[in-house]
Amino acid sequence: MSVSRLQQLKGHIFPENKITAMAAPSPLSTHVLNTAMGVPGSNMALSLYRQDPTTNTWSLLTSGTTNADGRCLGLITKEMFIAGVYRLHFETALYWESMGETCFYPYVEIVFTIMDPGQKYHVPLLLSRFSYSTYRGS
Repeated sequence: MSVSRLQQLKGHIFPENKITAMAAPSPLSTHVLNTAMGVPGSNMALSLYRQDPTTNTWSLLTSGTTNADGRCLGLITKEMFIAGVYRLHFETALYWESMGETCFYPYVEIVFTIMDPGQKYHVPLLLSRFSYSTYRGS
């Protein structure tokens, strides 16, 4: 393994020089990891939606792009984070196309329920060109 690759991994595991603080930390976070290449999924466009419980329609809350560490900071404020059904939409085809690759899933949507908005929720996306997985982290 090259020295630069080890330095990248160290920076990923021990983010001492990364800007991770905001005025108020988001109660919801995500992290995209390109498991095929063993690197963060940087520069991936994503959007966060919340479902209206009365009409079942989705409202766009925010859009963003993952940073060099595969994270998208400031997804939602604590004040806007209420109980309900949310959807994270990741533009995976554009991500792979930017690296000259194709993929099986043109986008990935993760739908999840927030019961207690006072908790911290982490919803990572582990991704390759032909598969993906997720889980509730902390």
